[in-house]
Amino acid sequence: MTIFAQVYIDEDVDVLVATLLLARGFDATTVREQQMLGEPDQTQLAFAVSIGHCILTHNRLDFEELHTNYVVNSQTHAGIFIAKRRNTYEIAERVAILLDTLTADEIANQLLYI
Repeated sequence: MTIFAQVYIDEDVDVLVATLLLARGFDATTVREQQMLGEPDQTQLAFAVSIGHCILTHNRLDFEELHTNYVVNSQTHAGIFIAKRRNTYEIAERVAILLDTLTADEIANQLLYI
């Protein structure tokens, strides 16, 4: 069992979220850090899967569709967090609460709204 999920932050989310999560002791990386800027959402999710990270995004419609495709095709992912656009500190706080509350195994293959 993996305790804490690791987070891959999509390019539409402020990179400050990663800094705030790292400061709280969570493992977080960004599209920029991984040199994935400009890649399509499908590629971003596949990359997150390849490194074992859940993905945090604001892009609800595309990632809902990607999640559905993964389920239909019996593919797995480490989780998708969809965040409503709001204050960066609030987003980081909401993600931290999820990471503190749910294990990585409980987040895996879930589509969670924050």
